[in-house]
Amino acid sequence: MAKQTIEAMVEGGKASAGPPLGPALGPLKVNIPDVVAEINEKTKDLAGMKVPVKVTVDTETHKFEVEVGSPPVAALVKKELSLDKGSEEAGKKRVGDLTEEQVKKIARQKFGSDSDAFLNQVKGTCRSMGVTIGEGAVTEEEIQRYEEEKRVEEEAKAAAEAARVAEAPAEEAKPEEAKEEEKPEEAKEEKPEEKKEEVKEEKPKEEKKEKEKA
Repeated sequence: MAKQTIEAMVEGGKASAGPPLGPALGPLKVNIPDVVAEINEKTKDLAGMKVPVKVTVDTETHKFEVEVGSPPVAALVKKELSLDKGSEEAGKKRVGDLTEEQVKKIARQKFGSDSDAFLNQVKGTCRSMGVTIGEGAVTEEEIQRYEEEKRVEEEAKAAAEAARVAEAPAEEAKPEEAKEEEKPEEAKEEKPEEKKEEVKEEKPKEEKKEKEKA
């Protein structure tokens, strides 16, 4: 049984018999309108998004199977909430909230089913993004409270760093003080050497005097 696979990117719910599907499916003598209808049915929840599809055709019976790919769950969540990105501190800062129905919609978009196993996968991704389920929209007061907590935390870190820097010079000065204390001892050691040099200089003078007497 010979099979041939065609892969293409289509807009969710808006596939057509034109390029890229039509020209690729034509030589396989498959019912193109039926293929397009099935693709659109399976991608209708992905309206507005580019969706990868795979059409496998049996070249003998002309029967076909349609497989629909999908973006990552995180991308679907961001699209549903019109977010640019998730929270940088999930668990502390919320960026949005989904209803249970929206979670089911995303599960169907990604996995083609809203069974509990797939719903749990979507909810896990939501938690990592700072998106809650059924807690209501993020309020302005909530945003201000988070920003105030963040400001206090940053000020505390800055104060701790300033204290650490202030202590550092005092510790570095200790070796220099020790060197200054050693200087008098070095001076004491140099004195006997100076006396020896003076004695050496006096010896020739005494020898000259003894020769003159003689």
